[in-house]
This record gives sequence, structure tokens and C-alpha cells, in this order.
Amino acid sequence: MRKIQLAAIPLISATLFACGVNSDNTSTPSAGNDFSFAYQSISDATLKAHTKTLASDEFEGRSPTSHGEKVTLDYLVDQFKQMGYQPGNGDSYLQAVNLLEMTASTDMTMTIGDNQFSYKEGMIASTKREQAQVSVTDSDVVFVGFGVNAPEYGWNDYQGLDVKGKTVVILVNDPGFENPDSGKFQGKTMTYYGRWTYKYEEASRQGAAAAIIVHEKAPASYGWSVVANSWSGPQYSLVSDNGNADRVAVEGWLSNAAAKQVFADAGLDFAKEKAKALQGPYHTSLKQKASVTINSTMKKSVSYNVMATLPGSETPEEHVIYTAHWDHLGKDDSKEGDNIYNGAHDNATGTASALAIAKAYKTLGTAPKRSVDFLIVTAEEQGLLGSQYYAQHPIIALDKTVANINMDAMNVLGRTKDIAVVGMGKSELETYLAKAATRQNRTLTQESRPEAGSYYRSDHFSFAKQGVPALYAKGGNTPIDEQTAQYKKRTKVLITGCYHQVCDQFRENWDFSGVREDTQLLFEVGYDIAQSADWPKWNASSEFQRK
Repeated sequence: MRKIQLAAIPLISATLFACGVNSDNTSTPSAGNDFSFAYQSISDATLKAHTKTLASDEFEGRSPTSHGEKVTLDYLVDQFKQMGYQPGNGDSYLQAVNLLEMTASTDMTMTIGDNQFSYKEGMIASTKREQAQVSVTDSDVVFVGFGVNAPEYGWNDYQGLDVKGKTVVILVNDPGFENPDSGKFQGKTMTYYGRWTYKYEEASRQGAAAAIIVHEKAPASYGWSVVANSWSGPQYSLVSDNGNADRVAVEGWLSNAAAKQVFADAGLDFAKEKAKALQGPYHTSLKQKASVTINSTMKKSVSYNVMATLPGSETPEEHVIYTAHWDHLGKDDSKEGDNIYNGAHDNATGTASALAIAKAYKTLGTAPKRSVDFLIVTAEEQGLLGSQYYAQHPIIALDKTVANINMDAMNVLGRTKDIAVVGMGKSELETYLAKAATRQNRTLTQESRPEAGSYYRSDHFSFAKQGVPALYAKGGNTPIDEQTAQYKKRTKVLITGCYHQVCDQFRENWDFSGVREDTQLLFEVGYDIAQSADWPKWNASSEFQRK
């Protein structure tokens, strides 16, 4: 891809705001109407220019700890300085995030009973513990159903069971997915209890030695190849004070075929045992022993979150935090031809939206009553690590953080009649979103595949886990008109299959009007919250509540 000069953005932005020109070449309202003027200052041109720059080859795919990170941080800090934002972390715009890279040797095998399963074929395993070698030897194997301990749903697969030192085998997703009419959990909509991250965390809390998830394509929402490729190679985590000693020693997966063999060797039918687990809390011994040794190489490094603050005019101690992740996958020097994973859609677009919203707030004559912060995080692609680190080491106390609004992979498929809420029904933040949507004659709709658990796969989730109401909404399903529908059809052909591939590149013909409208919506949501004295709450049906 052609490189562009970084100096172009400030000039473009300055021209747009001086002339008061919107994306469709119409004049913006006068500055006398503060909110309207700020709202209209969010333009296609500004969003497009930021996206193009961040996704250029000069940023080398924005991999954490690389030269691409330095270029990205310099750009973001410079933008916030030009806008007049205060450093968000004392006298610095940066927050250091200590990362641990673990790479497991591929020559491991896992023995369960009389079976020996090969790496990436019948099983995959790794460890989060900061140890060159971890072993589980002759560990009793126990099937714990969905591995869920959810008091609000009256469900505990571990009830009356001691799994200390044992290997637990766990079903993927939660009990609602394959039994949506049962009234259990939230039907096909995945809760956090269905995420693999939760299952390892709960097994750790229960004292298990190893936690092995059984892969099934439909409830996982991806095939075995995704497991084999994503959980092999370098795996990242945060450096912890105890070296992650409180995690299970082994975290892994069994292929469906391998799991069926293990159950058969125990004299059990996998399908029948799964059916029992769907009906209510369930566990049973698999009457076998498990052994595996993981040898890993370790490397520690430091990456950075970026944070900038606009102090509130009346209650500056209360904060609304916008998030987006600046990182992507970097470049692959072993790859011939185009070897840069530019990450234009994921997530140069979200970062561009954050910058455009930040600029909009600075066009207001008076700052909102509450403070507004922009947290642009690192290492999202490695497991939400930048936002996770912030949530564990918050610069703004979490009990002073009113809400989080997240932007990730914005809508480049044109304007829509609706706005898709990821994890719909979780909090009162959707009331603010619905109000903002009426300005654009749009309605709220549920994400297209709630069973995939997308709410738990972007940076807002790190705030939600800590009890801070968090909103993730973007795009929609219904194009605004037939011309947009045809553009969407053409563009989807070009970008389908580009997720985490080198073809996720900036395209001059992208229509940014959908990105603009969604960005304006999220600006209005944050503005209304920042102007209010209310504290939005989680809905009673949500698995998250204020701590």
C-alpha cells in the first residue's frame, strides 16, 4: 500500500472545521448551537482521513511493542495534544502495560486413559503460568457439564464437588444455546458463562489442575481449525504479581472426536451425557487419568494504552470513558508480497471515530458537566489485554466511572435504518442510545448473531466485568435505500474473508456515511450521560452489576 504523509491530517481537520463543511458539502450550524455544531463537526472526511493514515503501511500493522506501535502512539498523542486534551495519566498520555508472551512447544501430547492425543489434531493446550514447564500427571478426569457457577440462574455444576488437582472436561457455550425454549439462561443469546475465558476462570477458582473444553462447531461458532490456529503459537497474557499461580496449570481443548472417545472409554455416551448437562447442574467422573507436560518459552515486554481527558465543568470527578483499540497484527516478514496486516476496518475505523468524537467535544463552548476520557488501548487482539490491564489498574476509580462506550470495527457498508446493539438488553445505556437514534430516524435492533457472544470479545467487556455499564453498538442490518444496498452487496464481496488478513486494507471507495452516523450517535450518548447527574444501571437480567 502507498504511504502517506502524517502531516496531512491536521491540515485536513483544520480546514474542515474552519469552513464548517460537512461530508455532503453542506454548511454546519453556527457555533451558537454548541451541541448541534459539535455533532455536525463529525464528518466523513475526518473519519476517512484518520482511518487512511492509521491503516497505512507506515504504521506497519500497529503490532504491540513494534516500531508500528511507536508510530501509532506518536500519532495519537499528537492528535490529543493538538485538540487541547489533558494527559489522562498524571502528566503522561501513556499507561504502561506489561505483557507476557508464552509459546508452547508443539511436540506435546495429552494422555487420557488409554488414548494419546496429538497437538492440534485431537487436542490443544497451553498455560498462563509463568513457568518454563508445567505438568499434570495422573489427574482424575471429571465431566462438569457446562462448568458454570451462576447463582442468579440457580445453576452450579460444581455443587458438592471437589476438583482440586483434577482435570475438568467442560462443554462449550451455556445451557441456553441448544435448549432455547427451556427458559434457562438467555436462550440462544450467549451469556458470559458460555465464553471459554469464563470456564477457565471458574475452573481456576475451583482449584482444578487442568480445564479442557470440548469443541463443537455450532455452540462455539467456529471450527476446530480456529481453535488449532488461535491457541497455538505465541499466547499473550498480563504479567502478574504471583506469576498467574492462581490459574489452572493447563488450559486446553479436545476435538469433538477425541472427547467422544474419552466418554466411550468411560462407558458413557457423549450425546446422552450432554443431554443430562442441558437439563440442570451436572457432573460425573470419567473414570480415567490425564497427563500432559507443557514446555514453553517466555518473553516479557511493555506496550502502552493512550489516555486523554477533558475535565468536566461541574463534576469533574465523575467520568465517561470512550474506548477503542489501536493495535492490530503487525507484519509477517516471512510472507512474500504484501506482508502487512494493516487493520483498516479492525480497528483503524474505531480509533478514527474516537478521535472524531474527541474533536467534537472540543468544539463545545463549555465542557460537559462530567469529565470525558478517551482510552485507546493496546493488545486487544491478544485477548483484550490493554483494557483488562486498565480495568485492573484503573487511572479513574471505577466507582467514579459512570459508563464506558466502545468503538470497534465501525460500519463501512453505508447508512442503515437501524443500529445494532451488541449484547442487547444489558443496561440502561440503551435508553440513551435509543434517544440518540431518533435524531437519525433509526431504531435499535439486536446484533445478527447473539449466540456468538460478541459482547464478550471487545474492550468494553473489561469494564463490564468490573461492574461498569458498557455499551457496544454499531451499524445495522437494513440499508437506508436501494443504492446503499447495492453498495453494501459489492463491498461485502471485497471485504468478506479479510478479518485478520492482509486484505483488511483502506479502500478509497469506502462509504463513510455509516461510520459518521454511528459515531455521531455515540457522541450524543456520551454527551447526554456527561451532562446528566444519573448513573445508568445494569438491567436485572444482566450477569453484570455494580461492585
